[in-house]
Amino acid sequence: MVSERWEPTAFKARVDEVLQRFVARETDQLSAVDPALNPVAGQVEAAVADGKRLRAAFCYWGWRAVGQPDSDALVRAAASMELVHAAAVVHDDLIDDSPLRHGRPTAHVALRDAVEHHPRAAAAARSLAMLVGDLLMSLAGQLFVTSGLPAAYLGRARPLWAALARELIAGECLEILHTGAAPDTAASLKVIRYKTAKYTVEQPLLIGGALAGAGERMREGYSTYGLPLGEAFQLRDDLLGVFGDPELTGKAGADDVRGHRPTALLAETWRLAGDDERERLRALLGQRDPDGDGLEAVREVMRRLKAPDRIEGLITARVEEALRALDELTLPAPAAAALTALAHSAAVRRS
Repeated sequence: MVSERWEPTAFKARVDEVLQRFVARETDQLSAVDPALNPVAGQVEAAVADGKRLRAAFCYWGWRAVGQPDSDALVRAAASMELVHAAAVVHDDLIDDSPLRHGRPTAHVALRDAVEHHPRAAAAARSLAMLVGDLLMSLAGQLFVTSGLPAAYLGRARPLWAALARELIAGECLEILHTGAAPDTAASLKVIRYKTAKYTVEQPLLIGGALAGAGERMREGYSTYGLPLGEAFQLRDDLLGVFGDPELTGKAGADDVRGHRPTALLAETWRLAGDDERERLRALLGQRDPDGDGLEAVREVMRRLKAPDRIEGLITARVEEALRALDELTLPAPAAAALTALAHSAAVRRS
């Protein structure tokens, strides 16, 4: 059991153990169907091998903040949030055609060897990756309902799963629909809210709270805290995607620029740019391989216009908004301390 003091490393170890055991059991059954499925099973396992386990932590503290005690069954239910994330990551990498995640080839790249005989090997590997993501989302629901929590508790939270899936897919769709379009900060922030903020912080908190029987005021407080913090988390990702160290982020540094994605960083750069700078950006964005000089040219425009500073300001404002909302809730001291620490760790990081 964890102590009353928030110990992120110990909590992560508990979640990791739950995920590894559960996924290993499921992938063993998948491989038992046919040995040809071993590479697919391997990618399911790889998808859950890494992670900060923030989503599980928010679910856990959504439960604890209501006054419920630590519980292994609750940790299993919270771990299901990480399977949702793993599914979203596999699908997101596929949509964005990203080559790296955590410093390793993404699923649709890694699976090419398994279909090298296929007449359309790259397309076949992408299809397999799509199915890996689908299976991970299915496993998330399975882990949740078999967590060991009472059926009445699970029933209180079950409607939130529909909202989680709908909003996550809405955000992914909005990102696709806005990719390559004229950058717009409001549109980018809406993508962030639905694609990341809700399923990273707000929905895990609400699910944990629903499991615990949280009242309306607590649920409202969770949303008031969770939404701005989730947005700050993704805004930090936007900055790290362009200015972060790939050795630390584990991702290809040019992905957002190459994909001409509707990030708030790009939207703010565009808003601040003059005609000459916009013309320069048009020539650089969406290039197939903007590494090296092309990527640095985009960075230089962003720095000159102080767009990264603007995003830092948005992050700071959102973290402060989240912490104000937290102060207005009457929470047990361990929960208040943990949610404060999580707010800082989600928004102030290098990977």
